[in-house]
Amino acid sequence: MNIKAAYDIEHVSSTSKIDHELWPLDEINPKAARFPCCLVWTPLPVVSWLAPFIGHVGICREDGVSLDFSGSNLVNVDEFAVGAVARYLQLDRKQCCFPRNLSGHTCKQGYQHSEFGTAMTWDDALQLSNRQFEHRTYNIFTCNSHSFVANCLNRLCYGGSMSWNMTNVAALILFKGHWVNSTSIIRSFLPFTVVACLGLLIVGWPFLIGLFSLSFLLLGWYLLGTYCVKGLLEC
Repeated sequence: MNIKAAYDIEHVSSTSKIDHELWPLDEINPKAARFPCCLVWTPLPVVSWLAPFIGHVGICREDGVSLDFSGSNLVNVDEFAVGAVARYLQLDRKQCCFPRNLSGHTCKQGYQHSEFGTAMTWDDALQLSNRQFEHRTYNIFTCNSHSFVANCLNRLCYGGSMSWNMTNVAALILFKGHWVNSTSIIRSFLPFTVVACLGLLIVGWPFLIGLFSLSFLLLGWYLLGTYCVKGLLEC
């Protein structure tokens, strides 16, 4: 009975400590461009007109300010590079690993996580990745905004995983993200629809075949580079 009581006290104490460290976040406020602890996404000019599943992604601090890798040696802070946020997904900080020492890992990837680089808080992880990508060369095919977000998630060991990459970051926001409003949906798909319709009217079916072939080629490149050719898409 005493052992159970001692366990209950320790469990409550541990939970209280976590709740104290993870202070409440402000509400998501799209009008003020504040998305606390969120992944954020917006379509890319021209590229998204041809392949609407491709876009620009960033990650936000606890105060809702966005960070995004948008060019060589450039990480934007509170200035999303290519327009207003269209989709967002708020992440749960309790699924992160914030070890205070080597024995403090809550994830099962302790050694790998320590080797990659850990952080004490959510914002600390983003700041460390920010410093790292301020010295990286941007390339939309091999080292882009998704690479930066994946680096942040690996540093957080989000969801107990150290395997975040361009592809699963894109899939996460694509399948689980929420639209900011109906205008965001229109802004994301209208250009593609216009291009497809004009191409069909002017060129005919070969244009649509070429357009979808381009999408499959891009998707194949990222899948191949991520899972088949090790190191191809590593910044």
